[in-house]
Amino acid sequence: MSEVKIAAETRTEFGKGAARRIRRDNKVPGVLYGHGSEPLHLTLPGHALLLALRTPNVLISLDIDGKADELAIPKAVQRDAVKGYLEHVDLLLVKRGEKVNVEIPVVAEGELAPGGNLLEHVLNALPVEAEATHIPESVTVSVEGLEAGASIHAKDIKLPAGVSLAVDGDAVVLQVLAAQAEEAPADEAAEGDEAAEA
Repeated sequence: MSEVKIAAETRTEFGKGAARRIRRDNKVPGVLYGHGSEPLHLTLPGHALLLALRTPNVLISLDIDGKADELAIPKAVQRDAVKGYLEHVDLLLVKRGEKVNVEIPVVAEGELAPGGNLLEHVLNALPVEAEATHIPESVTVSVEGLEAGASIHAKDIKLPAGVSLAVDGDAVVLQVLAAQAEEAPADEAAEGDEAAEA
């Protein structure tokens, strides 16, 4: 698991106008909370944060105002719906050795049995409990040779040491669906019948 160091500044201005000014400076407003402490409002460098957030559940080492050093994981990220830039980030304060509940991406590998079957991701991310400094980036599941009707449950997935499920073991994560035969539209079928009668 990667740890990224980011310099952050505490902020005292709030509201939409202040947030717009922060974003104009290529920075992102955020809040750090957890462990019963008062929420700490921060300004984070936009580009560094964007790069860090490319890794799911990245561990961020925050250098706050050059004096406080805190560990955090992203809990909620708001992006502009059209342009995709970061609007706001919520960070959860964590300690080394502490267990946290996160969702890790599920990656399927291998070829399904022949026949044009489709793989459905019922859960794109698997809820797990892991140590804050050892959160896996993803979990890989083999779907090699699976036939239509087959499914993989949460309990079937091998997790790294120290990681446990935070979801019912019987929850379906992946399932194989039979390929649907395409039916001719009703209009074409009717035209075919008329041509046969003529």
